Amino acid sequence: MKKQVGLWIDHRKAVIVLITDEGEEIKKIVSGMEKHVRFTGGDGSEEGSSEDVRDRQFGNHLNSYYDEVIAFIRDADSIQIFGPGEAKGELEKRIEHEGLKARILAIETVDKMTDKQIAAKVREQVLM
Repeated sequence: MKKQVGLWIDHRKAVIVLITDEGEEIKKIVSGMEKHVRFTGGDGSEEGSSEDVRDRQFGNHLNSYYDEVIAFIRDADSIQIFGPGEAKGELEKRIEHEGLKARILAIETVDKMTDKQIAAKVREQVLM
């Protein structure tokens, strides 16, 4: 049974569409990140500037988010990634690091998409 995955991702959420012989499933993963991240803590003395601390916390938070997405798509036969910003490229690097790069069919810059549009795009690729 083939498992086709398409996902729309940005730093705040991922919408994953999984298509198998048995049907279609949509999963949403929310990162919990705000548009403008404001982590508190760190007075800038021991760990570097407070901006460095915020950047590190942001990176750690995103890594956990990407790990959750990869856990869900790990056993897919093919993966399509869509999204508006940097998240799709960052996820691609993580997927490559996990040894799953060969499964990526396409990475495409797109703005907002509905769940139905994402599913249609994945189905379109499956039929090719």
